Amino acid sequence: MNKRIILTASFFGAVAVLLGAFGSHGLKALIDAPSLEIWQKGVDYQFYHTFALLYLSTFARYRNKLINIAYFCFTFGILLFSGSLYLLATRSVLNIGFVDVLGPITPIGGLLFVLGWIMLFFAAVKDK
Repeated sequence: MNKRIILTASFFGAVAVLLGAFGSHGLKALIDAPSLEIWQKGVDYQFYHTFALLYLSTFARYRNKLINIAYFCFTFGILLFSGSLYLLATRSVLNIGFVDVLGPITPIGGLLFVLGWIMLFFAAVKDK
């Protein structure tokens, strides 16, 4: 479990750096300022929860089910929350027609983030 968490966090961290740089340099001329803010919000939350995943790896040695749940919540939260923000920010460039479907996906990702933090809280309470 510990290795899987660290590998996932490393992947998401590297992707966040790449997407942050791409947003700052590659997208500036393609999308408007509000869309760039949406993009940056996705990068920020991806980074926050990448660090949360790294912290989870310190608990993984206890084989706690709550840590496993938090891992899945943070991982799928990043995919849904940040991923939907990236698509929303670039909808004018990508010409995607399913933008209306993306609106509800972002809060589901946010809810997964909250659930991940709650699971981490209870795992810490349970830790001896």
